[in-house]
Parts: sequence; structure tokens; C-alpha cells
Amino acid sequence: MYSIPDPTTVGEVPFRGHRTWYRITGDLAARTRPPLVVLHGGPGAAHDYTLAMAALAGAVEGGRAVVHYDQLGCGNSTHLPDADPSFWSPELFVEELATVVEHLGIADDFHLLGQSWGGMLAPEFVLAHPEGVRTMTICDSPASMALWLEAAAELRAGLPAEVEATLNRHEEAGTTDDPAYHEAMQVFYDRHVCRVVPNPPEVSASFAQLEAEPTVYHTMNGPSEFHVVGSMRDWTIVERLDAITVPTLVVSGAHDEATPATWAPFVERIAGARSHVFAESSHMPHVEEHEEFLRVVGGFLAEHDPA
Repeated sequence: MYSIPDPTTVGEVPFRGHRTWYRITGDLAARTRPPLVVLHGGPGAAHDYTLAMAALAGAVEGGRAVVHYDQLGCGNSTHLPDADPSFWSPELFVEELATVVEHLGIADDFHLLGQSWGGMLAPEFVLAHPEGVRTMTICDSPASMALWLEAAAELRAGLPAEVEATLNRHEEAGTTDDPAYHEAMQVFYDRHVCRVVPNPPEVSASFAQLEAEPTVYHTMNGPSEFHVVGSMRDWTIVERLDAITVPTLVVSGAHDEATPATWAPFVERIAGARSHVFAESSHMPHVEEHEEFLRVVGGFLAEHDPA
């Protein structure tokens, strides 16, 4: 099992009268390579489960700083359980990321990596602020929620009949908080979200905080990965992808809930984009095939570092 490097720096960024918490692995001030900014998923899952990516700080000679942060509403950042549902939007999180990189003094040159929801947020940011992003890595992410839901339906059809029946029964009754629903949901998660069971501590920590503070997730997504009834249910970026010119890598796992059909538009419509599928992984290749993830992603970043 991999180890997670300790942070070099932790701090907070003022944002809209609230606090956005961050941690940095490596020396941001003395960097010899552009830093990497990691966008976690959920929305609202917090940074913990992506901490294995901090090892990218030492994946190449000379290293690079890796920035993790908790998006507003979760983790160590300000929680806003009483915010109006309309407050939570992709535009909010694009603005937050712009604020974070400006505060850290890296807005003019950094690599951007988004995982799951983070990989939906990353191209939204690039379209709004293309000037400072050196590369974009999209991990396990759909180009639209319609594609995501189609994939989820296919994967659910492969679950044991009694599991699928339990999921359907509680979704139709609106009782997705029932323990039986969560047990059935876990069968899907163990196959298509993280196949390292039991989950590593940092992955469990993200799930635990999501359960304790579900405001953002429930508002934008819904009660589970495959029952999307929140404000993002009609989200798509497919028709806007042609405008992206940043070098792009798209990765996923062979057993990922983000099936190839969900992320194909990124590769088809972003000029020069390429892809890689991790054969033994589901939705978290950075955890499930850690060393191979570092090799593939770290190699892509190094390829686009300054000469």
C-alpha cells in the first residue's frame, strides 16, 4: 500500500465571506516545475480520498508542488447547510478555484487535475480561464449527466436481481435514507467506485464526511452516484468542448462507473486529447493502481513542463 506524504503547508483562502481550506505538498515558493491543482469530486466529497495524488509531488526529478483544497461546503472549508439550493452551482466553484490559484500566486501557470465531479469542473474552469492552465487531466468523469445516467443504468442491470430490486423500491418510494438502500448501494460502490475493500482510510474519511455533511452532494447530485435528481441532472459540456485547446489527458478504470461512453466526448472533441484506461481499477485508479497512475499521469505532466 502507498503512503501519503505530509503537507508542507496548510492554510485558508477568503472566499465570498467564507473560508476555503487548502494543503500543499512540496515547496510552492521554490518550485522548479509548474504546480498541480487537484479538484475533488462529489460535489462535496472533500479532498481526503484524492490524497494519494500528493505523491505526484515526488514522481519526477525536481518534484512539483501539489495543491489540494476542500471546495466550499465540505471538509475543512466553511459549511453552509442552510444556503439556498441555487447558491450551489458550477459557476460558484469556478470562481472559487480562480480565487484559490490567485491567492497562491500560481494563476499564470499550473497543471489542473479533476476527479469525478472535479473532472466536470476542470473543463468549466478552462473555458472560463484558459490563460493559466498548462494541462488538464480528467479522471473518471462524464461529459454530461445524461451519459452518466445511461452508464449507471447499464451497470445497475448487471447487479444481482435482489440488489437492483432494493434500489428501485427505495428510489420509487423516496426512502433512500433507509439502511437497506445503503447496503444495496454499497454493492455497486464495491464494484464500480472503489474495488479496494475495505476502503483505505482516506477514502473512508471522504465517505464519512459526505454522510455527515451531504448538503452540496444532495443539492447538486442526489442521494447516490446513480440516482441523480439534483440541480446537475441536466448538466452537459459536450457542445462546448471544441473551444478547449489545453493539452488534455482523460483517464478511467476498466470497471469505472464512468464508462468509456461517458468520457468519449472529451477525447473526440478536444483537439489532441488522449486517453488511458487502467485495467484493474474502477472509479479510483489513483488508489486502485497507485503506481501505474503516478506513471501515466506524472509522465503526462512532465511531458508538458517547461523544457
